[in-house]
Amino acid sequence: MIISTNAVLFDEIQSETLVVGVSKHPENTTKWEAFLSYFGEHILEWVKSGDISSDLKKIVKVPVANKETVKRILFVGIGDRKQLTQENIREAFGLVGKELLSSKPESVAVWIPSFTSDSTADADVAYLAAEGLGMGSFTYEGYKTTSNVPDYYLPAIELLTDVDTEEVVSYFEVGSIYADAVNEARILVNTPGNVLTSTQLGEYARELGETYEFETEILGKKEIEELGMGALLAVNQGSVEEPRLIVLKYQATEAWEDVIALVGKGITFDTGGYSIKTKTGIVGMKGDMGGAAAVLGAMQIIGELRPNKNVIAVIASTDNMISGNAFKPDDVITSMSGKTIEILNTDAEGRLVLADAVTYAKQQGANYIVDVATLTGGVITALGYDKTGALTNDEEFFETFMESSLETGEFVWRLPLTENDKKRIRKSDVADLNNSPGSDGHMIFGGGFVGEFVENTPWIHLDIAGTSDTKSAHDFGPKGGTGVMVRTLATLVERMADEE
Repeated sequence: MIISTNAVLFDEIQSETLVVGVSKHPENTTKWEAFLSYFGEHILEWVKSGDISSDLKKIVKVPVANKETVKRILFVGIGDRKQLTQENIREAFGLVGKELLSSKPESVAVWIPSFTSDSTADADVAYLAAEGLGMGSFTYEGYKTTSNVPDYYLPAIELLTDVDTEEVVSYFEVGSIYADAVNEARILVNTPGNVLTSTQLGEYARELGETYEFETEILGKKEIEELGMGALLAVNQGSVEEPRLIVLKYQATEAWEDVIALVGKGITFDTGGYSIKTKTGIVGMKGDMGGAAAVLGAMQIIGELRPNKNVIAVIASTDNMISGNAFKPDDVITSMSGKTIEILNTDAEGRLVLADAVTYAKQQGANYIVDVATLTGGVITALGYDKTGALTNDEEFFETFMESSLETGEFVWRLPLTENDKKRIRKSDVADLNNSPGSDGHMIFGGGFVGEFVENTPWIHLDIAGTSDTKSAHDFGPKGGTGVMVRTLATLVERMADEE
């Protein structure tokens, strides 16, 4: 994507498609005087008559005659400018991205001031536009062999602004970085489990590490055995594919201190093991590594923007299969921490691999931990498909995280973790813990189990089982992987860097 800027001189626009925000009563804004003077007063009449709608996120495409370059204008409704939120702008540009994907123009100009409000300056709009355009124009064709339609990439983008063009371009570039990372995570979630094995996920991470000069370790089964990761190894027992422990370190300061760990569940396919899933429930389990995808996407942003914060990414990856060697209910396993676990449900495997992953992160010096996982169906029962569930043991850390979530527009809802919940996780006649206390409060038990290994380290657990994948198209793209939490995790790291 090539970005250029131009002062708001409509006769100098080089692009064939112009994107314009339309609010209620645009004639009351001085911004529209020059626009109407160049493109015609009749446009205002079309707005008043409703032929060009100001309704929020309503897009109307209008052809332009007798102009040398601009051939069409995409009018985007932004409603009442006083009530316009940043998420409204981001969503509107997501829909613009989808429209551009359909019409495939060679060049696009965005009139930035037409989207500003009391709470958004030109630079903010540029950032939101880049995120929305990048995510909204995402497609995933997979492995189809019948399509002769060439891939479409967003063309040259011309930003029209009458303020600091350098700042506007900088914000747009950052927004594009965020969108690109989300789309990479989506591709990972959409990739079939026979293609994206733990080995291949490790190779993807290795290439990411090489690109951004992270310190990278991709540990195989032998090294995992040497570390005593009995929980990860138990989940891997039934598989012909070796497990991987994926570690990326981004060291921003001279001393390796004040480190935040991003820990991802990387189950590349989940049968449920001997607690096997139903024939309908098992479909889509290629996406059970959505937490790993979120962490890798966040690390891509961190590699691009280089915040002044030490970060370690830890991903425990395997598939969960059935065979004569597979672990089974009533087994007792020993985790890397030394804590023993009674297995009551082999489909509660994500919390097992996370237990070893967070233990490893602590041993590597993590002072803060965020784990992210497609962990439980219980979070969907509790919160639906559009909300990420959270647990925490640290109010201040969680407050910073929630500020990041609000900034990105990724909805998170905190659930309680009580002492009674912890007692049920610790209830076993034969081990220190059990991995499935019951179907009631399932999301809390799943996250709370991981918390037993985090102990006193400031920690946030994110269950994205409902939000990692969507079954229908939405403002930011098609059905399939969403790349959820990529932007929030990266924003959290940037916020913590700014606090220092």
